[in-house]
Amino acid sequence: MAKTTVVRTTAKSKAVVVARSRAIAKTEPVSAKKKVGKTRNPLDPVRIAAILDALRKTYPGVVCALNHRNAWELTVATILSAQCTDVRVNLVTPALFKAFPTPKAMAAASLPELEELIRTTGFFRNKAKSIQGAARVVVEEFGGEVPQTMEEILTLPGVARKTGNVVLGSWFNIAVGVVVDTHVMRLSKRLELTKETAPEKVERDLMKIIPQDRWIAFSHELIHHGRQICVARKPRCVDCTLEKLCNSADKTWSSH
Repeated sequence: MAKTTVVRTTAKSKAVVVARSRAIAKTEPVSAKKKVGKTRNPLDPVRIAAILDALRKTYPGVVCALNHRNAWELTVATILSAQCTDVRVNLVTPALFKAFPTPKAMAAASLPELEELIRTTGFFRNKAKSIQGAARVVVEEFGGEVPQTMEEILTLPGVARKTGNVVLGSWFNIAVGVVVDTHVMRLSKRLELTKETAPEKVERDLMKIIPQDRWIAFSHELIHHGRQICVARKPRCVDCTLEKLCNSADKTWSSH
């Protein structure tokens, strides 16, 4: 089973990442550009390898940021993370799992009870229906155990490919796809790894250019990089490991 250690973002950890990023960036190659916002050959295997290498060095051993002790808890936490921060989910799930520690217990819970426990994650009514529905399917169709194939896990209410990839990759270490959340979407566009806007299409593009043995770690690395450095507004390009490899039009600082 996958380890449940969580990487917490603190002021100290951010400082460590920044220092490591700046040191790594000094040795990275420069991606030639046609013009602002356009890399000459963005999908060049050499460039892709450099991006992967820089991310691996910056976030060694990075894991899922959602607290969980088993596959079921990770499934629920990921469903709750839709339109919500991982920090908020991690504040909510301890009480939720204390009250309803198993799929069987959650399946038997009342919706008002579930709704009250997850209220602060947003869209709590729909999420309560989803996690209870997923619990019932896990109990009735899979003997109380979260299934280990994408086809089966997608039968759980509230579970789409993102959640399926998170659970299969982070808990079972099964790489069937690439997790595409808002961070992965944003960074993939900035790095010109895709021109698509739909998560499923972005995932297909990434699966074509990223080696399968890097699918799981790559997602975690991009997610952490998106939270700490390549943020949505005013990305911290001066602190970015990938700055020399990136020619995004919305860069806030450039060395080349």
